[in-house]
Amino acid sequence: MGGRSRGYLPHFDAPRAIQHITYRLEDSLPKEAVERLEFELKALPAEKQTIERRRRLERLLDAGFGSRVLLRPEAARIIIETWLRFDQERYRLLAFVVMPNHCHVLIECLDSCPLWKIVNSWKSYTARWINANVLGQKEDKKTTEDSRPGGRRSQEENVRAGGRRSQGGSQAFWQRDYWDRFIRDERHFDATKMYIESNPVAAGLVKNPVDWPRSSAGKEDFTQ
Repeated sequence: MGGRSRGYLPHFDAPRAIQHITYRLEDSLPKEAVERLEFELKALPAEKQTIERRRRLERLLDAGFGSRVLLRPEAARIIIETWLRFDQERYRLLAFVVMPNHCHVLIECLDSCPLWKIVNSWKSYTARWINANVLGQKEDKKTTEDSRPGGRRSQEENVRAGGRRSQGGSQAFWQRDYWDRFIRDERHFDATKMYIESNPVAAGLVKNPVDWPRSSAGKEDFTQ
């Protein structure tokens, strides 16, 4: 049990931990906005910067920058069906939402699979399928080879890459890393689940969580 860092964001990885995971499209945050944010954070005490950075980045995500590919119903369905595929096998799926340019997932990790492998499988599989079946882009052969066992990149490097678009392999579909936060207690769990399912309301997309079909609170039944 404990925290891990791969040189990017620090991660907490432990069996049976309940985790809130956020990952986003590569083009979801404008470079200029992130640079301005980092400059402004320098004025804050060091112990407050991490929390404030995440709060402001999440607000920027909700502004809906980028291609917003995940608004397309077929893209959202691929993502949600991927989460459901290993529910009760690698983790327990507790809550989720697909936003226009990012995703929130709440899971209980099981003993059989560490968190970074879970996120790696989500990102690599959905990047390939959305590129091929939603965006109509040809599969990047180099990326496919790299993601196979014994390929040139390790599995841990693949979770940072998150799948490549076919445009010369130069642009990632998903942003290379992810955010995770482990749930401390029941109160934290309830607040996090509400935050996830109410994210479309906070972003001004709907008035009620149940009106957003791409979530665990939504109307669409993804188990069929």
